[in-house]
Amino acid sequence: MFILKSIVDTIQSEFQKSQQRGKLFIAILLAIMLPAVGSRSSQLFLIIRSVFYFKVTRRSFYIMMASPKLPWMRLWQCLWKLIPSPLTDGRLLLAADDSMNPKTGKHIHGCDYHYDHAAKANQAKYVWSQNIVQVGLLKWIHGRFACLPLSWCFYRLQKSNNKEFKTKVEQVIDMVIGIYRVFKCPILLVVDNWFACQTLVKPLRKEMKTKFHLLSRLRTNAKLYDKCVPEYSGRGRPRKHGECIGNVKQESKKRKKKAKKYDVFIYGKKRTVRATSGIFYLKTLGIRVLVVWVYHRKSMVALFTTDLLLGVEKVIEYYSARWKQESGFKELKQDIGSQQTQARSKNAVTNHLNFCMMVVTVTWIYAAKLDRQPSRRNLRNNQTAFAFSDVRYLIAQAVSHKYFLRVIFKSEKTTKNNLISAIIRLAA
Repeated sequence: MFILKSIVDTIQSEFQKSQQRGKLFIAILLAIMLPAVGSRSSQLFLIIRSVFYFKVTRRSFYIMMASPKLPWMRLWQCLWKLIPSPLTDGRLLLAADDSMNPKTGKHIHGCDYHYDHAAKANQAKYVWSQNIVQVGLLKWIHGRFACLPLSWCFYRLQKSNNKEFKTKVEQVIDMVIGIYRVFKCPILLVVDNWFACQTLVKPLRKEMKTKFHLLSRLRTNAKLYDKCVPEYSGRGRPRKHGECIGNVKQESKKRKKKAKKYDVFIYGKKRTVRATSGIFYLKTLGIRVLVVWVYHRKSMVALFTTDLLLGVEKVIEYYSARWKQESGFKELKQDIGSQQTQARSKNAVTNHLNFCMMVVTVTWIYAAKLDRQPSRRNLRNNQTAFAFSDVRYLIAQAVSHKYFLRVIFKSEKTTKNNLISAIIRLAA
C-alpha cells in the first residue's frame, strides 16, 4: 500500500490548485487498475462511487473525462521520473511500433480506414480503426522484460488530416527527441524493419549525435558493402563505401559454418542459439552497421545495429525483448479495456487512452519497486515469470486494505472489502 501511496502522491502533487480534481484523477487511475473491471466510463463511475466512496456527481465525473485542460505532458514527465533505474547497460532501451484499435460507429476521433497487414483471409483488409503510434521503455523487472508506455499519438491519413499531417516515422522522431531532452542519456531504439530507414536515423543522429543507436531486423535481399573504402584514385567523386559483397541471404550461407553457440535470454528463458556477426556498410542508411545472423534449424534471421560495440548476445536479447511491446498492446486493449471505450469526441478519446496507458506504466513501476518477484498465480507450460495480471492482483489487494481510503483520499471512512474482494475473486 505504501509503494502505491508514494506513486499516487507524486502524481497528485501536479494538481496543486485543485486537490479535489487531483483526487478524482487518482481515483480514475486506481479504478482502471482493478482487475476484472473494464475501463468504460460508466463502469469507472460506479467503482469510484461504490468502492472508493468518493463523492463526485455524474456531471463532474464526465466533465473530468472529457476535459481539455488536463496537463498530460507534465503528468507524463512526472511519471517518467518515477521509474526506478530506467537505464539498461547505461542507455535507455526504447521500442517504437504502431497498433490498430478497431472501432464500430462513425464520428469517432482518430478513426480512418487503415490497411491491416495482419488481417486473415476471411477479414477485411481495410479496417475502421484508430492507429496508435507508441514509444515505450523496455525495462528488466524481476527476471523479465516489460514495456512501459512513455509517449503515444494517433496516426491519421493525409486526406483526413491535411494541415497537421505527419508520417509515423516523423511522429516517432518527435517522441524520441522529447524523451531524450528529459532523460539526457544515450538511447538505443529497437524497431521492426518497417521503421528502420534513413528518414528515422538521420534526424535523430543530428539531434543526439553519437548518443543515438538503432537496432532492427534486416531484409534478406538488402545489399551489404565492404566497410573498407578504397583509396581515392583522383578520378570522379570519392567513394563512400567499398565493393558490394552480396545480399544478406547470400552472405548468411557463406558464414553459417562459422556460427558459434550463444546462451541468450529469449522469450522468458535461457536458450542456446547459433549466430555469427560482421561489420558492413549499409547504403540505405549511409553508415556502418553490425550485422548478426541467427540460425535456427533451417531458418535464418538477420539483425543489425548502428552500435558497433554491442555484443552478439545483447543484440539478440534486446531485439527479442521488442515483443514485449506487442504483448503490451494486448494488455492495453484487452486487459485494461481501451478497445471497448465508447468515447467519441477528441478530448474524451485522448483522455481515456492517456488514462489507460498511464495505468500500464504505473502498474509496471509498482512491480519494479517491489522487494521480490510477484508469484505467478496461473502456471502454464512451466513458466515461472510473473504476468501483468499478477501485478494488478497485488494492486487490488493493496486497495482493499482497510485504511486505504484514509491514506490515499484522506477520508474518514474505511473500505468495506466486500466489493473489492469480489473483484479479486473474479480476477482469480
